[in-house]
Amino acid sequence: MNRRHFFNSLTAAAGAAALPSTLLAQPVRGAAPQASPLFDNRARTPLRGWHGQDVHCESALIEGKLPAELRGVFYRNGPGLFERGGQRYDHWFDGDGLVHAWRFTDQGVSHRARFVKTAKFKAEQEANEFLYPAFGTAIRPKRPLRSNDSMNTANTSAVRLGDHVLALWEGGSAHRLDPETLETRGIVDFGGALKGLPFSAHPKIEPDGTFWNFGTLFGKMVVYHLSPTGDLKRHAVFEMPASAMVHDFVVTERHLVFLIPPIGLDMAAVRAGQKSMIGAMQWRAADGIKVLIVDKDDFSKRRVLEMPAFMVFHFGNAWERDGVIRLDCVKTQDLAIMNEWMPRLMRGEEAREAPSQATFVTVNLNTGKVGVESRSEDLEFPRVDPRVVARRNRYVFYPVAATRGANSLDGVMRLDTETGKTDVAAMGNGISLEEHVLVPKPGSSKEGEGWLVGVGFDAARQQSFATVWDAMRLSSGPVAIARLPYWTPYCFHGHFHA
Repeated sequence: MNRRHFFNSLTAAAGAAALPSTLLAQPVRGAAPQASPLFDNRARTPLRGWHGQDVHCESALIEGKLPAELRGVFYRNGPGLFERGGQRYDHWFDGDGLVHAWRFTDQGVSHRARFVKTAKFKAEQEANEFLYPAFGTAIRPKRPLRSNDSMNTANTSAVRLGDHVLALWEGGSAHRLDPETLETRGIVDFGGALKGLPFSAHPKIEPDGTFWNFGTLFGKMVVYHLSPTGDLKRHAVFEMPASAMVHDFVVTERHLVFLIPPIGLDMAAVRAGQKSMIGAMQWRAADGIKVLIVDKDDFSKRRVLEMPAFMVFHFGNAWERDGVIRLDCVKTQDLAIMNEWMPRLMRGEEAREAPSQATFVTVNLNTGKVGVESRSEDLEFPRVDPRVVARRNRYVFYPVAATRGANSLDGVMRLDTETGKTDVAAMGNGISLEEHVLVPKPGSSKEGEGWLVGVGFDAARQQSFATVWDAMRLSSGPVAIARLPYWTPYCFHGHFHA
């Protein structure tokens, strides 16, 4: 029996929603909440959110066999609390940050989740009501807004840098967490000089540990160059070529590259409390995308090109040769995924997401021309082998809608960018997979040789799980699945630290 048949037999046996007694016997600290009266959709249970509690499972139930070489911590972050005092956020992006640590050890897999104790979280937990405006929900402030960190939810990604885990949110400061306990230790302000400046949730880390990041705020951009231990080496603040939401970027060996989508903003409506930031966004396709290229050695050397409009959240990688930059991203048509699909999900409605496709962009710095090609698969969250960041890569890995008619990302895919061939595995309807990351095998130097590790939700069992795949043999099925005796809120992004 191959791994796919092994998994299929497990899925067939999992039809009942009740948790198996073997799972219930596992040591668990804390408990997942009961269904919220404001949300009732078992297929999307993780969007109910938790109530602010910490949860710890010492031993997940393992199906299959964990690779002996896979040891480390998979840190994840996402919105975890959506309701207070009988009020519910309108948008998924608004929930308070909940950081997870999945630990892979000789004893098996454990899970810990703790809310980031931001100033916002502590104040609103004590008051049992929303006190501050949110990115996607129009809320009149009931407390003074002293800076953008007053609204900081620390809910988008988690990455180990130096002696801390950073909980990241693109609108404000990073929060430092203890890597073992996940306790919040304060914000990162780089000695006070850059306190409160936005620090995005999508840093790029080169193979030698060099750390690049950026932030945007009201038409200005800040770029950061950090050492592998988190020391600030350089930064710059400058005017953006367009005022828009920029969620992610890529780096090559010579440049930082940003695709700035054509998004306008009705700030008068935001200041009046009539609309949220997302509600005030306006899609302006005729303006096209601004391609901003920044020299890594001299941030003052910047160039702007243009290309046809589409919405982009996430990138896989970029590399360049002879003045030509090649990058990959995932595109959607416009803002519908943010201002239509996500609000419907938060109301508990089933809605089919607009498709998003793998897209490849060529930026010719010699001629100033930009080329675009897209594939047909419906997918998101591209990741590459961390050993090839900013270098030429052959493979990109994605969660993908692999089952016909699936209403979620229920499979994983490896794309060979040289041949166009794919390796796809489907886990079936009722499974929702989140971002998966490539963990290289110790001692290996070959790109893609490693384990693809990610997290998902099983609607039939009403539980969350972690999956481990042989990254070069996805269609053979998962090597191992680590099941929790509870469900967790969906996450956005994270990193594995061996």
